[in-house]
Amino acid sequence: MTKLNELSPREGSTKARMRVGRGPGSGKGKTAGRGVKGQKARSGVAIAGFEGGQMPLHMRMPKRGFNKPFRKAFAEVNLWRIEQAIAAGKLDAKQPIDAAALLAAGVLRRAKDGVKLLGKGELKSKLDITVYWASASARAAVEKAGGSLTVTRAAAAAEPQA
Repeated sequence: MTKLNELSPREGSTKARMRVGRGPGSGKGKTAGRGVKGQKARSGVAIAGFEGGQMPLHMRMPKRGFNKPFRKAFAEVNLWRIEQAIAAGKLDAKQPIDAAALLAAGVLRRAKDGVKLLGKGELKSKLDITVYWASASARAAVEKAGGSLTVTRAAAAAEPQA
């Protein structure tokens, strides 16, 4: 049985680190593999994107487009996903379906700023759905199945802006 003071790594499993800057005989003396003098030979230097005074590439490229800083992000859900949840017994087709119901059923991970209903898949159940926005194909599919669709975006757009 080995003692704690006799423990050592297996032969050949570890390698001694390269000791740089310890004289010419070591093979890594003087500049220690860093080339010659200058900023990059010093420690703590990061010159990402610097092109020696030439205008850097990221500044030469033209600016394009605009990103709204406060734009709304929506959770998208397809009809087939809702039908799948109903078939699995996670959603009740007789109850009204909204963002909270979809979250509780595990159809959505988070509601974000609202739910967008997309028309991929087939709807067999008669549903009462309330969403922020719905595509034309999704509206048609819900109405074809005999259900009703309430879009809250129209109500939000009708409110006067303060």
